[in-house]
Amino acid sequence: MEIVCSSHSKSEYSDILIAVKDIKKAIIDSRYQLAKLVNKQVLTLYYNIGEYISFRSRKGHWGTGAIKTISALLRQELPGLKGFSETSIKDMRIFFEQWQSVFANRQSVTADLESSLFPIGEYVINRQLTTADLTTEQLDMFFNVAFTHHREILRKTSTFNERLFYIQKCATEFWQVTKLKYALNENLFDKEKIQITNFTTVIPEEKLRIRALEAFKNNYLFDFVDLEDDNDVIDEKVLETQIVKNIKNFIMAFGQDFAFMGNQYRLTVGDEDLFVDLLFYHRGLRCLVAVELKSGKFKGAYAGQLNTYLSALDDLVRRQDENPSIGLILCKEKSDKMVEYAFRNTSTPMGVATYTLTSKLPRKYSEALPNPDDLAKLLQE
Repeated sequence: MEIVCSSHSKSEYSDILIAVKDIKKAIIDSRYQLAKLVNKQVLTLYYNIGEYISFRSRKGHWGTGAIKTISALLRQELPGLKGFSETSIKDMRIFFEQWQSVFANRQSVTADLESSLFPIGEYVINRQLTTADLTTEQLDMFFNVAFTHHREILRKTSTFNERLFYIQKCATEFWQVTKLKYALNENLFDKEKIQITNFTTVIPEEKLRIRALEAFKNNYLFDFVDLEDDNDVIDEKVLETQIVKNIKNFIMAFGQDFAFMGNQYRLTVGDEDLFVDLLFYHRGLRCLVAVELKSGKFKGAYAGQLNTYLSALDDLVRRQDENPSIGLILCKEKSDKMVEYAFRNTSTPMGVATYTLTSKLPRKYSEALPNPDDLAKLLQE
């Protein structure tokens, strides 16, 4: 219900509403920044506790059962304390031991923070973490991910790049722990890391090339397409219709930076009309993305067709301040060698990915996935 005060003129009341909107935004932004700061402090605390526990327990200072006793005494000293069970303290030790090679160098704390530090033996709990091995953006994402997520990632992964992959997913797509567990069990990293594209040869700018490689996957799960059996053959027009009908779910699977521009997008070249199955705009890449849907196995002729569409898009639709258009062929299956040959002499950036159609996920996995509407609200917030 809108509250109207008769003591204000219409223009003044309009200005007041703008002020309320601005203040509301500032409050929400402040809460978000505070939450990020708190999470960073928690991770820093857990890392340094893990270091202290690691040093004492691994060097033979303590006997069996010491961590269990520490946990019990801590909860006795601080009634209601949560997050410091025996398992949790051991997870802090793992957190330190798995990341210590990355966070080997620490900045000295500033003088105005020294009063808040408290030493334990040879160590100081609450030291700022910094590293040259992570970019500023990666470091920011690291500290935006909760400890429960870090714990699951460390349990199921073994390489630096794999861990960064899941950290980025959690930070940018707001994954809940259940979604993360599902992705880890499905080994999403291996499914997405191998891409068949010509980006390395046709995109000269390094930053744009890296972003393009990160924007596309090797396989997409379209579980909103209703099929009795995943092996059923689906007509390309039927697939396109179901994607357009469920465009929000498609974009959720495709990536949050994609904006849908239309299907069967018409391009008039001379006296002939060309039709792009699906056309998107990618905000991060600042370019048009043409998607061609194929019901069967990849064929070399598809690359020539897509190359023509991309050339026409660049001449007829692309704006001067936008990057060259990118194409993606989505097919049921592909031969990597055939794709390599088809792309060898192409000049426009394009890739090939497969899709998986399934009407029903196993119950334990379907329950792990967040509701798309809830996730959309999180993204909006």
